[in-house]
Amino acid sequence: MEIDQTPPNAATSDTNSACGEFMDAESEPEQDERELSAGDLYQEAELEAEAEQQRHSIISELRDELSSRSRPRSALSPDGDGPGAAAGQSRDLAASVESLALSTSTSARTEDSGSSNALDEDAFDYQHDSVWRGQKKHIFILSEAGKPIYSLHGNEDKLVTLFGVIQALVSFVQLGQDAITSIHAGGIKFAFMQRNSLILVAASRTNMSIQQLQLQLSDVYYQILSTLTYSHISKIFEKRKNFDLRRHLTGSERLIYNLLANDSSNARVSNNIFTFLTNSIRVFPLPTTVRSTIVSAIQSNCSKIKKLVFAVLIANNKLIALVRMKNHSIHPADLRLIFNLIECSESFKNSENWTPICLPKFDMNGYLHAHVSYLTDDCPACLLLMSVDRDAFHILSEAKERITEKLRRSLCLQAIKDELQQPYNAKLYQQVVNIPDLRHFLYKPKATAQLLCPMLRHPYKSLQEFERLEAIYCRVLHRIHNTARPLKLIYEVKEREVVLAWVTATYELYAVFDSIVDKATVIKNVDKLIKWIEKEYDVYFIRNHATF
Repeated sequence: MEIDQTPPNAATSDTNSACGEFMDAESEPEQDERELSAGDLYQEAELEAEAEQQRHSIISELRDELSSRSRPRSALSPDGDGPGAAAGQSRDLAASVESLALSTSTSARTEDSGSSNALDEDAFDYQHDSVWRGQKKHIFILSEAGKPIYSLHGNEDKLVTLFGVIQALVSFVQLGQDAITSIHAGGIKFAFMQRNSLILVAASRTNMSIQQLQLQLSDVYYQILSTLTYSHISKIFEKRKNFDLRRHLTGSERLIYNLLANDSSNARVSNNIFTFLTNSIRVFPLPTTVRSTIVSAIQSNCSKIKKLVFAVLIANNKLIALVRMKNHSIHPADLRLIFNLIECSESFKNSENWTPICLPKFDMNGYLHAHVSYLTDDCPACLLLMSVDRDAFHILSEAKERITEKLRRSLCLQAIKDELQQPYNAKLYQQVVNIPDLRHFLYKPKATAQLLCPMLRHPYKSLQEFERLEAIYCRVLHRIHNTARPLKLIYEVKEREVVLAWVTATYELYAVFDSIVDKATVIKNVDKLIKWIEKEYDVYFIRNHATF
């Protein structure tokens, strides 16, 4: 990749610069300074949290606590001792890789050349290919020894030279007892992250800030841990620094790709990118009585299953219900990994499945064993029952059948199907129509880390206009959550829209209005929207997750 590095004193352009009036309390620091400071602080916080998790395995503790009789240490957690533990982990790992490979969906790797003619892979040079170089975003993963692991675009075997340059850059900075976090050069942002003998790099021409790119790299890292676990990766690289990790990740490339493919850089127009940007999930809209009945059905049929930790019901990348063991919860990042697994695995629709899955934010050192199945053939809602017991398949299968039958009798299955058949939620659509000046919004209650956003409509349904909307949200979200200098209110008048970002003690609101509205109208419309959300809160959000 040929890059002309930006001189240190050169001013960098902001692709999201305001086209009109911008209102703020004080002048801002320089762009590069702001991003580097935020990135440094983010990585420090992330490393501290990760170091805390590395010290113990929650799953191992749960297994020991819930075990009703004395027996040899289970291989559920990779930290298990003795040959039984090692063999158990190998079975878990093999089952995990096999379950990933069983999907009938093809790998979502992009074709890096538009030509229909066959190319000689051995002679092809991506770094001089205009299509490869023209990609808006690249993700590279390698080991600390420089061994290629993954490339978002192109065959990593043909990018060995580039991986070597990345490894050399990281090593050179480490010699000075420092860590590289970002580089700005040639109009490209490079974000770096080092975790557990892995180096992850994002090279981007998109509108994401360095901090947002690092968050995306963090999601990719957690996706790898979800397949292999932290302790297993650590043991691999302790034995062989130059081990080729791709052998253990075979079949999971499509999961990483799908995790990265939700933004405009991959020509997708989707609201999914906003859950990542806000570190949240979306909730499947249902009447309060229906959701309560669903939760009750899960509780009544699972409360006596001692080693069941989580029961998660999802549809269309949205959470319908979550029931959990007392004193334990699922982080939004772990839920997004679950959503991603279900979305990428067509084979789950054909039969019941039993697969180990690591939830890194819950426990990065061990596997939960998940019974995964769709409720019925004509209701595309997927139920995951996750246990610390590797032998609980038949117990959980029976529980799933009882839950499904109860939901059928109470007409909850029909309510889910009716909602799925609509192209958009009618109530939410009507509310947006009732505020004609409102084009789009993101609403996130701080207590729940859940997101409400309406369907994309004119003018943001085209890729070009959606990319502009994405740029608006990337910019205001970065400014609001800037660790070095966070803001609570942004009101920005641009050439083609008016943008509001408002953070209170209880929620975050980001809204885009027509360019012709004045401030008084914006305030009036925001007040109307907030009152409606508070009235319909239990339809679009889950206040508290029930326990077994």
